[in-house]
Formats: sequence, structure tokens, C-alpha cells
Amino acid sequence: MPADPIISLRGVTKVYGSGPTAFQALKGIDLDIAQGDFVAVMGPSGSGKSTTMNILGCLDVPSGGEFLFKGRHVETLDRDQRALLRRRYFGFVFQGFNLLSRTTALENVELPLLYRGEDRKTRYDAGMAALDKVGLKDWWDHTPAELSGGQQQRVAIARAIVTQPDVLLADEPTGNLDSERSIEIMELLTDLNRNGGITVLMVTHEPDMAAFARTIVHFKDGLVERIEEGVAAA
Repeated sequence: MPADPIISLRGVTKVYGSGPTAFQALKGIDLDIAQGDFVAVMGPSGSGKSTTMNILGCLDVPSGGEFLFKGRHVETLDRDQRALLRRRYFGFVFQGFNLLSRTTALENVELPLLYRGEDRKTRYDAGMAALDKVGLKDWWDHTPAELSGGQQQRVAIARAIVTQPDVLLADEPTGNLDSERSIEIMELLTDLNRNGGITVLMVTHEPDMAAFARTIVHFKDGLVERIEEGVAAA
């Protein structure tokens, strides 16, 4: 695995509000994410992990410090530039699937390409290829109501990878699934990481899910408490 970091945080802080009611969510985060790594982010509620993930996904901006993505200073970008960066390089998977209920699996997967202005054939070809990667090519015309929870999350993952992102950000991707479906999703993410070359950053509260990662980052009180190798790194 390449050692060069795709993401670097240096002294990153985040403060919400001002004056006596200000809350410092991040107190100076230093973190490097290597290209091709699979990173699990853990910590109790309020530890700063979700704030950090929002910054990494260009959904929020730090109050101070530096955020470098592929060597570029993201903290200096304006809203539109961050949106372009997000659409080009990042895919997102959420605990709640966030699928459109009245559209087919393929139409859900095509959505990011529709926002990009891609033509119908490009959307169809890329959407079917993404569904094939997650094992749901034959389910392309089913709506979310016709799919199991595990299948819905697979559709959500296909939607996240249809743009061929460099980084996949997953927020509790197994939180709404039973144990068997959770393992299936983790094996899929592992395959996308190892064979697809996608850098995966995943927030989880579950140690058995974090065990699939190569690197585990523990947050506490707005700081990185420790970083350790995951079982998958062995």
C-alpha cells in the first residue's frame, strides 16, 4: 500500500458558536490518511469523530489549522470549490441508506451522474457497472421497498462509487443491519478497498466492524486519543 497520505490534517480545530456559549468540538487534530487505507474512526458521542468526518468530506470547514487533500489546501477553498472537490473525489454512505423510495435501484445509483449532467447512456452504463460491483445487477429495476436492508445498503454503496471516487466516507454503514448483513457489507467495503483501490473512512461504534479496517483511529474529547493497526493489517 502506498505510504503517501491522500489526506493530512494539521492542528485542525472546530468551534461552534461564539462568546461564553462557544463549544470547541475539535482541539487540534493531527491525522494522516494513506492512499488506499481502510480507516475505522471510533469514539464516544461528542468526541469529535463526526465533526472530523464532515470536514474530511468537505461538508464543513475547520475553524483553524490545515486540511490537505492530495497536497491541496482545502481550508482555503470557497463553498463552490469544495462542492466540486466533493463531487469529483468523494463518495458517501450513510446509516439510513437515503434512497429515493419511488425510483428504481438503477435510478438511485445514477443520481450523482445526473447532477453532473451526464447523458442517459453514460448514466446507464456506469450505473449498471456499479450495481454489478455490489452484486445487484439483476435487481436494477426494483424499488427500495422491494429490497432488503442489506440490498438497500448495497444500492447506496453503488451510488457512492458510481462516480469512481478516490475516497469513500461511510457513517455507521451497518448501523441498521443485522449481524449477517453487516458482515456482508463490511466484506463488500473491504473488496472495494483492496481490489478497487478506494480509500475507505468509516465511522463505527462496533469493534467487530472496526476489525475489518487496517487502521483504527480513536477520538476522545475533541482529540485523536490513539491510532492502532486493525486486525486486517496483520
